[in-house]
Order: sequence, then C-alpha cells, then structure tokens
Amino acid sequence: MGQTPIETFRELLARPRRIAITMHLKPDGDALGSSLGLYHYLVKKGHRASVISPTDYPDFLKWMPGNEAVVVGPDDPEKARWDFESADLIFCLDFNELSRLGEFEKAVQDSEAETVMIDHHLEPVGFETYRYWDDTASSTAELIHRWIVEMGDASLLDADIAAPLYAGVMTDTGSFRFTNTSPAVHRMVADLLEAGADPHAIHEQIFANSTLDRVRLTGHVLSNCLTVLPELRTAYLRLDKEVFRQFNVRTGDTEGLVNYALSIKGIDLGIMMSAQDDMVKFSFRSRNEVSASELAGHFNGGGHFYAAGGRIKADMDTAEKQLLETLKDFMAGS
Repeated sequence: MGQTPIETFRELLARPRRIAITMHLKPDGDALGSSLGLYHYLVKKGHRASVISPTDYPDFLKWMPGNEAVVVGPDDPEKARWDFESADLIFCLDFNELSRLGEFEKAVQDSEAETVMIDHHLEPVGFETYRYWDDTASSTAELIHRWIVEMGDASLLDADIAAPLYAGVMTDTGSFRFTNTSPAVHRMVADLLEAGADPHAIHEQIFANSTLDRVRLTGHVLSNCLTVLPELRTAYLRLDKEVFRQFNVRTGDTEGLVNYALSIKGIDLGIMMSAQDDMVKFSFRSRNEVSASELAGHFNGGGHFYAAGGRIKADMDTAEKQLLETLKDFMAGS
C-alpha cells in the first residue's frame, strides 16, 4: 500500500466524525504522546474522539494533558470495545500490525470503521485503509506534527497538543541524542515550544520522577544482572522474576535500563531479557552497523534498525542459551 495523499485526509475529516485513537501494548512516551496530541487536535476540529490504550502505562506519563480521557482497556474493556465498535475511523498510532493491540486486536478487526495507520516502524503489514508512514521519522509524534501542518492547521497548535508531542519526540530520540535526531526534529521542536510546550517541566515529569524502588532496581541490575561479552561487542541484562518481586517493579520501571548496557565502551549491542509469565521479553539497542531489528527477527520481533524488541515462549535459562547461540553467528556477520 502506498502513502495516502494529504487531500484524502482532508476530505475524510471534512465533517465531524466519531474517532477512536489507539496505540501499542505497554505504550511509551511516543505512543501515548502522539495519541494525546492527535486527540486534542481532532477535538479542536470538532470531532468526537476517544483514546484507548490496550494496557496500562507508566505513572511518569500520566501528567500529559488529556490523560484523564484515556480508556485503559483492561480496566474498562466494555468501554474500550464500545469505542472501537462505534467509531467511524480508528487511528492506529506507533504500530503497524494489529497483533500489537493484544486482546483488543479482534475489536479493531471486527469494527466497521476505516483505519488510519500513522507510524514510523519498519515493514508495515498493510492492515490499514489509509496510511501515513515514514520509517525515517524520529517518532510518531514527529509524524503527527508533520501531518497537522500538511493538513493546513499549524495555527491550531497549542500547549495541549504541543506538550505530549514534545514528550513523544524527546523520548524516542533519547533526549535528542540518537541518530534519528534530524534538522527536521529540531525545527519541529521549535514549533512545539512556540506553541507552549515547556521542555524543563516535561523532562522533570519523565526523567526526575522515579520511585525509590526504581532507583534501587537500577543499582541492583547494574551490579548483579549485567553480563559483558567483549568478544561479541555485546552486553546484556538478565531480569528474572525474583528481581521484579524484590523491587516491586511496575510498568515503566525497567524503561531505559538496556541503554546502560549499550553505553559501555567497545559495546555495539545492548540487550535486556525480562521474565514475563511463561515468556521472555527482549529489548535490543545497537549502534554502528549492528541491526537491532534484524536480531529481533530471530526472537519473533522487530522494530527500528537501532532499537527493537522481541519475545519467545521459554524459561529464562532456555532463552539465554538461545540468545548466546544466536549471537555468535549474528555478531560475526555484523
């Protein structure tokens, strides 16, 4: 499927519509920020909009304007399904295959609504009716800003739209230090600041708002759960279930830990393994010519070239053995 012309979107939204906005499981700053930025824009345009998260999300994201309007699916599944069922349009943000909705995948499939995918991840599967996609974009928040501007509505940007979009681009660019931080990103950020986003306040909410348990978790993981394989230019963190119990780990508490593994001198691949019920979840971060997304493909996952994820059904020991066997050949060719 090719890119949908912007004129088609203008025609699509020329009259008031009932719109559902949704995001991937365990939404991060970009998924939630782009969704709430779009929500405020659509409401301002006279549409009836709702936001549905298929799972919970970190407390450090709940300051965003409009957070009170988010329906958390597991907390209110009937409301979530009704919003999908009654919608004319469903905007799917920051993911490109419906399996990323978990238990709400079927609700979107069964809805008579047309779907709009706005995303920046590699290799979309093509479930959507309309597409606004660019895998070179830093974030879905960047795409939402670009889309609003192309819709001819740059003058509608205000603090409620700008703040969550700023949070989205800030988190997905690693506070503007990753290689996806382009000149276009900085021009976008200038627009958001002029519209009322407060960079200091947003940074404080997200990065200076940790619980004591989360700080102690970070220290424990770096001291006790880190393995460095210099011959493979790899470092990985292994978080067993006991770690989650010991530090009362909540959604978002492990976010960013994998970057510590990648920060070690001489390391080109950082990995975090997390035990989840009968699954093991992998987070991959890379640099130089190492493709995190290619490695993630060995573990039922994908993502971006330098940031990806996957998961397998296995116990931790089995998953670690599979990882180490895969790494030998993978890093030899990277």
